[in-house]
Amino acid sequence: MAIRKNKQSEQPDRNIKSSASSNKKSNRRILGMIYVFAFLFFGMIGYMVYFIGFQAEGLMGNPYNARMDVFNDRYVRGSILSADGQILARTDVDADGKETRVYPYGTLFAHAIGYSTKGKTGLESAANFYLMKSNQNPLFQVYNELTETKSQGDNVVSTLNLGLQQVAAKALGDRNGAVIAMEPSTGRILAMVSNPTYDPNTVVEDWSALTAESNTGGNLVNRATQGLYPPGSTFKIVMALEYMREHPGDWQNFQFDCDGEYVDPENEKYVVHCFDGEVHGTETLETAFANSCNSAFAKIGTEINKTKLRELAEALMFNQDLPIAISSSKSRFNVDSSSDTWTMMQSAIGQGTTMMSPLHNLLITAAIANGGVLKEPVMLDRVESVDGKTIQTFGDGAEQKLMSAEEASTIGGFMRKVVTVGTASKLRTDAYAAAGKTGSAEYTEGGKTKTDAWFTGFAPYDHPEIAVCVVVEDGETGGRTAAPIARAVFDYWLTERS
Repeated sequence: MAIRKNKQSEQPDRNIKSSASSNKKSNRRILGMIYVFAFLFFGMIGYMVYFIGFQAEGLMGNPYNARMDVFNDRYVRGSILSADGQILARTDVDADGKETRVYPYGTLFAHAIGYSTKGKTGLESAANFYLMKSNQNPLFQVYNELTETKSQGDNVVSTLNLGLQQVAAKALGDRNGAVIAMEPSTGRILAMVSNPTYDPNTVVEDWSALTAESNTGGNLVNRATQGLYPPGSTFKIVMALEYMREHPGDWQNFQFDCDGEYVDPENEKYVVHCFDGEVHGTETLETAFANSCNSAFAKIGTEINKTKLRELAEALMFNQDLPIAISSSKSRFNVDSSSDTWTMMQSAIGQGTTMMSPLHNLLITAAIANGGVLKEPVMLDRVESVDGKTIQTFGDGAEQKLMSAEEASTIGGFMRKVVTVGTASKLRTDAYAAAGKTGSAEYTEGGKTKTDAWFTGFAPYDHPEIAVCVVVEDGETGGRTAAPIARAVFDYWLTERS
C-alpha cells in the first residue's frame, strides 16, 4: 500500500531552512558592518597618528589658526637665536604689560628671521609653533596662571651664524641680490642675505611705503629663496650632466672648435656668441665648462634629447616646490619635445625662459659637494626652554639622491677647473681649494641690456664644509662681481672665524 506524504509535515523543514538562510544573511550583514566600522575606526587612528606626527605642528603654528590667540594670552613669544648664541628676535614687556617684538640686528637678518606683525614670515612663521609654547618650570607656570601673568615661551636656536651673515652682507654691500650659504653634509643654512632689505623693527610704520605700487624695489621679497633669475652659465652644470648621461663612456671624446660663436647650420639667424666674442679654440667638455664657452654649449643644446633634459631638470627640482621651511619660489624650466632649435640654444646657456632661485642653485651645488646626495636645507637647530633646557633637536636635513657619486665627482672636478684655469680666477688661493661655476645672465629692462652676475660653488674641494650661491642684479659678470663675494664668505668660514 502506497504511503501518502503529508505536505503539512514538510513545512517545518522548509521553515527551518528559510530561517537558517535568513540568519546567515543577517550574520553577513552584521559582519560587514563590523568590518566597515573597524575600517573607519582604524582609519581614524591612522589619521590621528599622521596628523600628530606630520601635520599638527604646521597647523598649530599657522599664524591664521585662531587657537594661537589663546597662546598669545598665556605666553610671551620666545626668542630666536643664532647658532652662536646671539639673540636675533626677542619680545620686550614694559611695566604696563605691553609687548614689543625687537630685532637687535635690524635689517641684517630681516628676510631670514622675518617679522611677526602684519602676518608672519621667515623663521617667525616657521618656528611659530615652538615660540608660542612654554616648557618653563611647571611651578612657575602655575604661579603665573594664578597671578594672571604670562609664562615665557620657548626659545628657538637657528642654524644661522652671526659672523658669516655680517661678512656676506658686507660683501654684497648696497647692491641688489642675494647670498646664501649652507653646510653640504648636514643641510644647515649658515647665512641668508637679501638686498634691498627692510627693518623688521619698524615694519608696521613702514608698511604703506613697503607695499606701495611706487615701491618697485621689492624690499619684502627674500631674493635668496623667492627671487627668480635666468641662471646664465651656472645652468651648464645641468647641461654637462645631461650630456654625460647621454654619452656614457665616450663623453670624454667631446671636442669643439670655438671661434667665438656658434651658428646653427640649418638657420644662420640663430647665433650664440661667447662672452665678448672670446675665441677659446679646441675644447673638451671639461675646458668648455671651465671657460664657460657659450658656443660649445649652444651646440650641445641642439643635439641633446629634449625629453631627457626635461626629466633631468625636474629630477633636479625644477618646476617643484623646494624643501625648505620658509617661503620659496619654484624654479621654471619650460623645454619639452616641441621646443625649437633657438630655444634649445638659449636654454643650454641658461637664457630664454629658464628661471632659477639662488636657493635652488645652492641645493644642486651642495649635492655635488656631498657626493650626489642632497641634505635638504634646515634652519632650526633646537628648541630650548627659557631656563636653557633642550626641549627638542631637529638634526640634519632629509636626504635626496640627485645624481650618482661618480657624476658628482666628475662635475665637481669640472667646477674645480673653473677656479684653477677658468672664469673664477678670483677664488684662487693657497689657503683652501675652491670649486664653482660662474654665470652672467643677460636680460632687457627699460630698453637696456643688463646682466645678473652669478657664482655657485663649495670649499674645500676635497672635504667640503660650505657651499655658497651669490647673485648680483645688474652686476657685470659672475667672475668679476659674484665670485669675490663668495671669496669673502669662504675666507671667513674657512680661515678667519675663531
